[in-house]
Amino acid sequence: MKVILAGYNVDNSVLKELKSTSSRADITPETLSAAYARISRDPRPVDELRAVARREVEKAKRSNQNIIFKMGHHSVAEHAVFNFDIIGISRLATEELEKFRLCSYTEKSQRYISFKDDFVIPEEIRKVGMQEIFVKTIREQNDLYHELYKKLRPYMFNKNSHMAANKKNHKIIDGWAKEDARYVISLATEGQLGMTVNARNLEYLIRRFASKSLTEVRKLKEKLYKLAKEVAPSIILFTEANDFDSRTYADLEETVGKGRGNFPVSAGKSVKLVDFSPEADLKLVAALIHTSSSNSYSQCLEKAKSLSEAELTSLIKTTFKHMEFFDAVLREFEFIDLTFNLIISATCFAQLKRHRMATLTTQNYNPRLGVTIPASVEEIGMRDKFLQIVEKTNDVYLKLQKRIESGAEYILTNAHKRRVLFKINARELYHFSRLREDATAQWDIRGIATQMSELAKNVMPKACLMLGGKDVYSETYKKIYKKAPKLKPFL
Repeated sequence: MKVILAGYNVDNSVLKELKSTSSRADITPETLSAAYARISRDPRPVDELRAVARREVEKAKRSNQNIIFKMGHHSVAEHAVFNFDIIGISRLATEELEKFRLCSYTEKSQRYISFKDDFVIPEEIRKVGMQEIFVKTIREQNDLYHELYKKLRPYMFNKNSHMAANKKNHKIIDGWAKEDARYVISLATEGQLGMTVNARNLEYLIRRFASKSLTEVRKLKEKLYKLAKEVAPSIILFTEANDFDSRTYADLEETVGKGRGNFPVSAGKSVKLVDFSPEADLKLVAALIHTSSSNSYSQCLEKAKSLSEAELTSLIKTTFKHMEFFDAVLREFEFIDLTFNLIISATCFAQLKRHRMATLTTQNYNPRLGVTIPASVEEIGMRDKFLQIVEKTNDVYLKLQKRIESGAEYILTNAHKRRVLFKINARELYHFSRLREDATAQWDIRGIATQMSELAKNVMPKACLMLGGKDVYSETYKKIYKKAPKLKPFL
């Protein structure tokens, strides 16, 4: 066996320095794509193919274009990877960016970093002359943020005095004050993130963004495309707007006859289980038998149906026996699904959207669904002032909505809600539960995750035996197996 490190991320400043002192043409990710594309038809070793591509860069570029464009093998573009610093982007545009599930993002957190009053003024609002009322409203939201934080900080320290006795916990407690104060700031608030994306997904992102209605999103597309094209023009090819991306949802909306704002809205429960795999526990056991035998799935399902409840439970318990809290459950759990209808705040959605392996679709934020007010805001006597700002925000939103086709949502706050349809398989649910039901999770999404887990346990109780946050893993394991798990210490 021979394993070679073919390449790795290098800071672009280093690459620029290298280019300035060298005449080499092979300082590009295109050579990797071209070399790996040849693997399927060229018997030479991979490292030799890479060397050839580096010697013949122009030929490598032409090869990429032929393979991607003429032959349709887009997967070769996945071997070229880009890292982008994205600074000064709104929370609303960030949601659009992070819809692309096969990219990696690390985002500035309003939970840990103090807010500095930075926000985007959308081009849509400038064009209709509503900048003044937009800015005035956001200034009022931001002023209340600072007022809330000033009052929430001592409140949090007093409420958690046992923790505050240890200075190591001060940053955590301070973060709780920031995370509750942030509910009043807008979706126009500026943030920043780091994004890692391969060329194939970048091309897909650029093409989708070309058809978006928000100017900010289209400008982001232009900047991403310009930077990527300078480095790797042969693997970013299909980038133009198209009718499929720009018109399909608009046509659906017209067909459904939804209109704008002329239909009744009933919030209902924040978490509702609307669909799930019937006989999920049986199907899970059948999938486990299938992997562990040479029988057909139909035979395995019949076998599962013949087992007693105790035998079914015992087989599923076997899958957890050697697991530790950081382990993913077996892949067979992916064969059973649950679909939830959620009504959640923008703050909660910002965390939910990170679970990109689930299937997630949304409606726009809607003021008629109400807002989420942190309990701490009520406890410090600021509920009325919070709602006053929400009411002003809603009034401005309606005025904006009458004047612009898209972009009114920028003015809405992190407290405003939207409907989300969220389909998740049982394996991903375990990951979600470990992370979001844990005691360290933010309270809003923790409440949503707990409700989801309880509903899941009702319809697939055996499959959900070990659901729960990391903090209760040992307790849950001990309850099921009558002994503590063998947890490996972290070094």
